[in-house]
Amino acid sequence: MKVTRAIDRAQRVVAALTAASAMLLAAASHAAALDGSPDVPRLISFGGMCKDCGLSGRRLVGAKFVGANFAGASLTGADLRGANFIGSTFTGADLARADVRGASMLGGSFLLANFSDAKLAGLEAHGVNFVDANFTRATANDSNLSSSNLTRADGRDATFNGATLAHTVLVSGRFSRASFREANLVGANLADGDFTDADFREADMAGVVLVGATLSGANFGEAQNLTQRQLDTSCGDARTRLPKGLSTPPCAGRGRR
Repeated sequence: MKVTRAIDRAQRVVAALTAASAMLLAAASHAAALDGSPDVPRLISFGGMCKDCGLSGRRLVGAKFVGANFAGASLTGADLRGANFIGSTFTGADLARADVRGASMLGGSFLLANFSDAKLAGLEAHGVNFVDANFTRATANDSNLSSSNLTRADGRDATFNGATLAHTVLVSGRFSRASFREANLVGANLADGDFTDADFREADMAGVVLVGATLSGANFGEAQNLTQRQLDTSCGDARTRLPKGLSTPPCAGRGRR
């Protein structure tokens, strides 16, 4: 009888230790994502609040951010390939030099976020708030930013070649020297934006709003569905390249921003 009781006690101790170990491993995994090793387990999920978190250089491949608040978080140089951002807030977050290729964003806010020099190729971002975000020198080729809001965004020297920007708002944005080659800009709003020396070759410009846009030195060679009526509301200069038969009013006194 004593032997049986001893065995039972031993089994209970082992079970308790096993459960404790499992909890510790789970806690360690979450902690690693926040402050520990740069190699974070694939498919880790984040929720709740983690404002001003330091995740720079972390490997967050395939991570899921669902309803999370990472306002002000530092993700500079982080590996976020294939990550999912669903209804999450990254207001003022720093994603400079981050690798966000193939990631998915649905709703959510990246207001004032910094994507300078970030890799955004293949990014799927539908209806996302990018107001006042920084995209300088970012590479967003073949991305999908349809119906997103990039009002006053800074996209100087960024590349959006082959990207889908249908019905995207780029009002008052700064996109000098940016490239939109072969991009789908159908129904996009570029009003009051600075597109000096930007490249729109072979882009689809159907229904694009160009009211007050600066197009000095911009290249619209072989652009599709661009009309004189659209251009009449913008301005350019002698360097602006347009399809045959089209022209822009001069940007008298407007200058570069």
